[in-house]
Amino acid sequence: MAIKVLNPTTPGRRGMTTQDFSDITAKKNKPVKSLITIKKGSVGRNNQGRITTRHRGGGVRRYYRNVNFKLEAGTQAVIEAIEYDPNRSARIARIKDQNGVYHYILAANGMTVGQKIVSAEDAPIETGNRLPIKSIPTGSAIYAIELQIGRGAQLVRSAGNNAQLVAKEGDYAQVKLPSGEVRLIHVDCTAQIGTVGNAQHQNVKIGKAGRNRKLGKRPSVRGVVMNAVDHPHGGGDGGRHRMAKAPRTPWGQKTLGYKTRRRKLTNSFIVKTRHQTKRRG
Repeated sequence: MAIKVLNPTTPGRRGMTTQDFSDITAKKNKPVKSLITIKKGSVGRNNQGRITTRHRGGGVRRYYRNVNFKLEAGTQAVIEAIEYDPNRSARIARIKDQNGVYHYILAANGMTVGQKIVSAEDAPIETGNRLPIKSIPTGSAIYAIELQIGRGAQLVRSAGNNAQLVAKEGDYAQVKLPSGEVRLIHVDCTAQIGTVGNAQHQNVKIGKAGRNRKLGKRPSVRGVVMNAVDHPHGGGDGGRHRMAKAPRTPWGQKTLGYKTRRRKLTNSFIVKTRHQTKRRG
C-alpha cells in the first residue's frame, strides 16, 4: 500500500495525504450483516455522564465489525475479500470456513483473495495461519498474540506491527514486542504468522482539523496557555513558558519519568522493559 497525495485545491488539502485503497478487494465495502453491530460512542464519558477521557466526541457514524480474535483450532477457511475497517488502523479479511460460516480476521501483509487460512497446532508455517507458540519456529514474525490461553489475541493488532519470537524454554517463550519490551508468554497461547497489513498508515498526514473531528477527536488546549487556576502549567505574565517544576496533568499528577505501573502481578513476565531496550540501543 502506498500513500496518495491530494492536489492542493484548498488550503486544507495542501499537504494532506490519504491511504491508497487499492489493496481493498470489496470495493462497495458492504460488510457481512451478521458480523456487524451498531457502535454507540461513549464520547469519553462514564455511566454518570462525567468526562473520564478528554478530547473525545462527535465523529462520523460507523458500524463495528466483529473481528474473531480467537479462531478455533481445526478451522480451515478461504479468504473471500480484504475489507476496510473504520474502527481500526489495520485491514480485515473476510473468510469462509469449512462449515460455510463467515468470520472477520486481521489481514496480514501479503494476504490475497483465495488464500487458505488454517488454525491448528500442525498448521503450515505460512502467513495468516494461527498456531500455538510452541509450534512456531524461533525467529518468526508473529501478530495477534494471546496473553492468556483461550482469551484471544490481545497484543500486536495495529497496522504494520509484528513481534518476534526470540526463544522458547519450558512452558514459556520470550517474545519481543514492537515497543522493544521482551515478555514471557505461555507456549500454549496462539499467534498468527506474519505482519499486520496497511503498514503505511503511520505516514498519513491529517491535513486539517476537520478531519480529526470526523475521527471523533475534539480539540485540546495546552496547559501553558491557561490561567493558573485551571492548570499547573498556567499563569505568568505572557513571557517565557519554561517550567520550574516537572510537567504535570491538570490534576497535579507528574507526567514525565513518573512510574505509574505499581503492584502489577504480571511484572514477573517482563524480561526486559521498553525503557531498558532504548538505553542499551
